[in-house]
Amino acid sequence: MLARLGMALAMLLAAGLAQAQDAGALKKDMVGQWELSTTERSKTCVVTLKADAAPNGMKLELEPACATALPFTKDIVAWTVKGLDIVRLENAAGDAVIDFTEVESGIFEGLRTNEGVYILQNLAAARSLAKSMDQMIGDWSMVRGNGRPICGLTLTNNEASTPDNFEAYLKPRCEQPVASFAPTMWRLERGALLLIAPSGETWRFEADDNAQWRKSPDSADPLIMLRQ
Repeated sequence: MLARLGMALAMLLAAGLAQAQDAGALKKDMVGQWELSTTERSKTCVVTLKADAAPNGMKLELEPACATALPFTKDIVAWTVKGLDIVRLENAAGDAVIDFTEVESGIFEGLRTNEGVYILQNLAAARSLAKSMDQMIGDWSMVRGNGRPICGLTLTNNEASTPDNFEAYLKPRCEQPVASFAPTMWRLERGALLLIAPSGETWRFEADDNAQWRKSPDSADPLIMLRQ
């Protein structure tokens, strides 16, 4: 009996040590500059997370534009890691203003009730995404796998009526099924291009090795977007 209790205690201690190490590693990894933004960067804010101690957590700096872009950031005075994997931006009382969890390497998501989802990601990666978005703006051709054009499309940087989306326009004489789909908005999301119709229907395109975008899931007669 004593041996079993000893083994159980050892396992608990080992688990606690592993958790402490995981939390410590995350704290170390988070130190640096991050971009806090709406899901597709229509509103952004640069946050610098520091390793210096602060009441209830660690110090951070918010760029001056944060309060205008994202008003809730006015309450943020520190940051910390809760549990194994929650990055918390907190107020002076130590309460969460927003909690983030990692959804991809270097990309964290947090939800604010009645507001929506916000993204925290490495600043360099975020700026690379902004460059990618700029490169998407302009005229595109939709073609079948054999190269036959079936539609022309223009992606703009004009904000659409739906937050975090941008306006898209089909050119005249589009063939089916694009004409019926009739997208009016677009955005980049986690490396994919999303075209969105007024009905909410969404087509997803992913970049391939030939610098073109293929509708996903792929098919025997793929739909491909080519830059004009």
